[in-house]
Amino acid sequence: MASDYPVNFHFKLSFKGEDAAFQEVTGISKEMKVEEVVSGGENRFKYKLPNGVTSPNLVLKRALVPVDSLLNLWIVYSLSGDLLLPMVTVPVMVSLLDKKGDTQVMWIFHDAYPVKYAVSDLKSNGNDVLIESIELAYSYFDVI
Repeated sequence: MASDYPVNFHFKLSFKGEDAAFQEVTGISKEMKVEEVVSGGENRFKYKLPNGVTSPNLVLKRALVPVDSLLNLWIVYSLSGDLLLPMVTVPVMVSLLDKKGDTQVMWIFHDAYPVKYAVSDLKSNGNDVLIESIELAYSYFDVI
C-alpha cells in the first residue's frame, strides 16, 4: 500500500551523539563521472568510461538555534580558525524514520567538516523564521 512507503519529512541528524533537528537536508547523492574516449576511425559514437564517483556537499537547513549547541561550536571552530587549527572531521548520520520513530534507512557521511555557514536574508518588512544553512564536505557516505 502507498501508506507503507517512507515519508521524507520524518528524519533526524546525529552528530557526536547529539541529535539535531533540521528543516531540510539536501545533497544525498552519488554520481559516476564518465570520460568520453574517441575511437580512431569510428565516428558514430564515443566510448564512455567510468572515471570515479562524486558526491555534492551535504546541505543542512534549520531555524537559527542557540550558539551553545555542540554542532554550532564545531562550525565556529572549523570556520574561524583560518586553517591555523587542525580540521576536526566527524561522522554525521542522517536517519529516515518510520511512524514509530525507528530507523528505516541511515546514511553515514564519513570525515565530514563544515565548509560554509550562511543565514537567510534579514528583511525589515518580513516575518519569516530566520534560517541557517550549514554545508558539509565529506569523504564518502554509506547507506545502511
